[in-house]
Amino acid sequence: MTIKNTMPTLLAHTLSAVLFIGASSVMAHSNGIKASANNAKDPAFDIVHAKITTQGDLATFHIAVSGMAGKVKPTPTGKLAGSDVFSYVWPTTLNPAEVGFEKDAGILALAVTAHPDFDDTPLYDENGDGDKTNDGNVWHSHWVVLKPNDKCGKGSLGVVDIPKGEKPTLPKTWPGLPLLIDSPDATPIFKGDSLDITIKIDNITNLKLAKFDGVTSGLRVNESAHAPLLCVQDVFDVASGDLSLPGIVNK
Repeated sequence: MTIKNTMPTLLAHTLSAVLFIGASSVMAHSNGIKASANNAKDPAFDIVHAKITTQGDLATFHIAVSGMAGKVKPTPTGKLAGSDVFSYVWPTTLNPAEVGFEKDAGILALAVTAHPDFDDTPLYDENGDGDKTNDGNVWHSHWVVLKPNDKCGKGSLGVVDIPKGEKPTLPKTWPGLPLLIDSPDATPIFKGDSLDITIKIDNITNLKLAKFDGVTSGLRVNESAHAPLLCVQDVFDVASGDLSLPGIVNK
């Protein structure tokens, strides 16, 4: 059985241990996934709508919340180990190979993240100050590959680590971290209660066949800054309420 076919069950089972939100009234409709409000403690992460649309070889990922999107960022700790990452995430059934990773490497998700204690986009100067190494606190984008990892906590997910000495297939804009993570040149746009990010996908046809969900979450760098390096610590809200990935691209 392929990862694509088992995705909704895998996500629902592995993240159930960290969900603390209440049941969400949700439906998949002509404009994506519509969810009821007040399922997250902070309105900035309280999802009310998620969708993916395409035009040509470009895909636009959208999340709307009940509050001000992007308003809340992690508190700096001054060190990498134990630091927090806040994120808006679209987990998908798209195969990781479609964006440059190994085939069937795990669960592919597009994420918009902020983390003041480290920078993982060395190719770009997001804050425009001439220094490409101090932009972690600016909201930016990643493709990430996730897998269940009990070292992150029973039933939790982590970004897949690259073991020392291994050289897996990686995207051209891989940022050099020992993780299955990519830092594409795609800028998130926050406007009021909405977040939109448009990204080029070479084989857009396969994305059109994929399913998706919308998630807001907190990740944490391992205290030892070692495998697992980056774990899903908290799930703030899920558009579907149960990670069933009901979203259909362009529908």
